[in-house]
Amino acid sequence: MSDVIERSTTAKDWSSDQEVRWCPGCGDYSILKAVQMLMPELGGRTENTVFISGIGCAARFPYYMATYGMHSIHGRAPAVATGLAMARDDLDVWVVGGDGDMLSIGGNHLIHALRRNINLTILMFNNQIYGLTKGQYSPTSEVGKVTKSTPFGSLDQPFNPVSVALGAEATFVARTHDMDRQHMMETLRRAREHRGASFVEIFQNCNVFNDGAYEGITSRSVREEMLIPLEHGQPVRFGADGHRGVVVDAQHGARLVEVADVGEDAILVHDERREDPGMAFMLSRLSTGPHEPTPIGVFRSVERAEYGELSNAQLAQAQERSGAGDLHALLHSRPTWTVD
Repeated sequence: MSDVIERSTTAKDWSSDQEVRWCPGCGDYSILKAVQMLMPELGGRTENTVFISGIGCAARFPYYMATYGMHSIHGRAPAVATGLAMARDDLDVWVVGGDGDMLSIGGNHLIHALRRNINLTILMFNNQIYGLTKGQYSPTSEVGKVTKSTPFGSLDQPFNPVSVALGAEATFVARTHDMDRQHMMETLRRAREHRGASFVEIFQNCNVFNDGAYEGITSRSVREEMLIPLEHGQPVRFGADGHRGVVVDAQHGARLVEVADVGEDAILVHDERREDPGMAFMLSRLSTGPHEPTPIGVFRSVERAEYGELSNAQLAQAQERSGAGDLHALLHSRPTWTVD
């Protein structure tokens, strides 16, 4: 038997022959390109990779990847992906969806995939709007958002996706944005290398129905003063020459300060491996929207047993104890009854 020599892949190998059909200028193009460029660096194989999506603009993603994929139903992508990941732990399973798809009808499926720690890489494109259905407000739209479905302004308090993921005890939680390919690729690399449920929120611009939603924090002219980089083991500082930072105190929790006012020793040192998600949650609440300094990067990365491994171990233990089992005996065991 001859040895099989696997050649390295290129971004072209991961790109399908389908015409990309998003609106010109959509942030989804940037995310797609970042993923296609990253996959060869990860050393995976197209035939062992699966992208599963729900419904929405972002859900067209599987069509454009030369891998296996499934364009499933609204909000159910995490559930479909859970079944696949459980049955085929040899596959690299990714989930792609938007803020409407994953946090409205799909919210329940998302939080349970995260709390169970299913081995999935989940990417949530957050443009704070429903794009595919022509501009209704979404679960992440700000209070007062005027849309076709809220002509007098939305009354709903929006979700903070990172806070939701941390509240569900996700073992890997991060945030990036579509205007910085290098940061996006590094964040996605970290997410994919993590064993268990990885959740990445990606700020993504919808230039038709919500153009410029993140311009106040992600444009190059303001990025230095408005994005707070989270780096493990490093003080949480930002701004020109790191003049601003984050401190934590008993009265106010996490808050922004001028480093010169409190001293460098007072600045919080980021610990993404902290078991208690409370500190990461406080960091996720520093901003109430994309008009204030906003943390970016990995909030949490901890190790916990992956659900598929636990399930398989439990099944093996049960088979060892009782053999193959008797389905007929199970179905006819007490309590049973006869219907005449």
